[in-house]
Amino acid sequence: MLSQTKGILLHNIKYGENSIIATIYTEKFGRQPYIVNSAKGKKARNKASMLQPLYLLDMVVYQKQSREVQRLKEFKTYETFRSIPFDIKKSTQAIFIAEILYKLLREEESNPELFHFCENAIKYLDLSEGGINNFHLFFLSRLTGFLGIHPNIKNLENGTFLDLRKGTSSQVEPPHPLYMNKYETQQFQKLVNMKIEHFPEFKISREERMSLLIKIIEYYHYHFNSMGEIKSLHVLNEVFNS
Repeated sequence: MLSQTKGILLHNIKYGENSIIATIYTEKFGRQPYIVNSAKGKKARNKASMLQPLYLLDMVVYQKQSREVQRLKEFKTYETFRSIPFDIKKSTQAIFIAEILYKLLREEESNPELFHFCENAIKYLDLSEGGINNFHLFFLSRLTGFLGIHPNIKNLENGTFLDLRKGTSSQVEPPHPLYMNKYETQQFQKLVNMKIEHFPEFKISREERMSLLIKIIEYYHYHFNSMGEIKSLHVLNEVFNS
């Protein structure tokens, strides 16, 4: 069946001599793999340029439920990025976020609320003129609510720990290493409940950013065993800690 849908590019891999299999998170069908023919070579540069991490695509697809890999008839970007491809910090964050989504989003069904959260966050990152060093922390923190692992830290008092196994607060330090200390819990609480328009107000140091990111990733790893290694994390840390 021929359908039109929006999509967010998460990952692509070479297939055969001139084709690509692109994994795209779509508005109508959830996560889907699409084969893109004639995507390699000099004549296909325009196609390849649109198949970059987090690019927002307007697509016409051949969608058939019984098919493992769907066919992409035509596509174009519906939002021309102003800064993500040209800003090293933003492009690094885009690669990191795309990898996270590629490893976490498995459902092949529509989830408009999640799609629109991702779409609006990507647009915000591109249009933001500064203060984006902690954007990936904000994105990962808010994403927990859409994936069913939102921590129970809405009304925390100061001086509590977050048990990453249970997703709940504790006045006593947990007897295992999977927890956030009191300061990390306080900052995570701010991010989890923060609206995107208030994001520029969030300030932490470089060292605090790295520590909090490690704990958030540990939280995801515990709840999603199949997540595996985040290969882009090393580059992200190199860019933001240099």
